[in-house]
Amino acid sequence: MFKLKKILYPTDFSEASLEALDYAVSFAHNCRAKLILMHVVNEKIFSEGLSLARVSAPEALEQEMTAEAGRQLKMLIPAERRQGLEWENVILYGMPFLEIIRYAKDNDVDMIVIGTHGRSGMEHIIFGSTAEKVVRKAHCPVLSVKPPAK
Repeated sequence: MFKLKKILYPTDFSEASLEALDYAVSFAHNCRAKLILMHVVNEKIFSEGLSLARVSAPEALEQEMTAEAGRQLKMLIPAERRQGLEWENVILYGMPFLEIIRYAKDNDVDMIVIGTHGRSGMEHIIFGSTAEKVVRKAHCPVLSVKPPAK
């Protein structure tokens, strides 16, 4: 019988990714699995989104973004839901879908629970989908959680 031992929950702290958190925590509790909360500081922010001419110290910005991600990860799971839960926080730097897939494989993750923004049309063509790439390329099952319809 298949047993979940490690569940990876990558987040960008968006509303869509927070929808997936309830699923990840529930699976972790029900399966007595370790929950790994992950944020990837997107390297594209530094290479495309911000002109280095406008940012005098990109290393300082990266450090601040990493620190802020750490603060947010620590507060994701309410205290009452942490009880009896084994969990850890991981912050990486790079292309989110690549880092998620690499981490999952290198750390024997049994399942990934990820939120999807539900983009469509031109927005999907331009931005693509981290969740879609993870679903296609991950070595393990991926639960993709859509935000509720508005």
